[in-house]
Amino acid sequence: QVQLVESGGGLVQAGDSLRLSCAASGRTFSDYTMGWFRQAPGKEREFVAGISRSGAGTYYADSMKGRFTISRDNAKNTVYLQMNSLKPEDTAVYYCAAVRTSAQMMGVRDYDYWGQGTQVTVSS
Repeated sequence: QVQLVESGGGLVQAGDSLRLSCAASGRTFSDYTMGWFRQAPGKEREFVAGISRSGAGTYYADSMKGRFTISRDNAKNTVYLQMNSLKPEDTAVYYCAAVRTSAQMMGVRDYDYWGQGTQVTVSS
């Protein structure tokens, strides 16, 4: 089992930046591909960004490219999501997720472990 705990969400204004963190415990963190997803009210959960086990490979949903950056620190068992130039439409609950694989994963069903989520609200 892998336990994931997100933090760093909050209320910000449009154009601001925010960094989310996700602390993992339970298994060898570097064995897991990590991802960030988000879910806005009334919408399906959607992929935001993913990162390989070593951190060398990252990939993003098209709408997040250039504004969001995913990274990880395997020594700290933590994955991050740096979000810049935030927009009101970025308002959502943000979740981190883990799957024990070396492949790129972008589907909700691809991931086995999920955190409880952290709320990000962007005001206009």
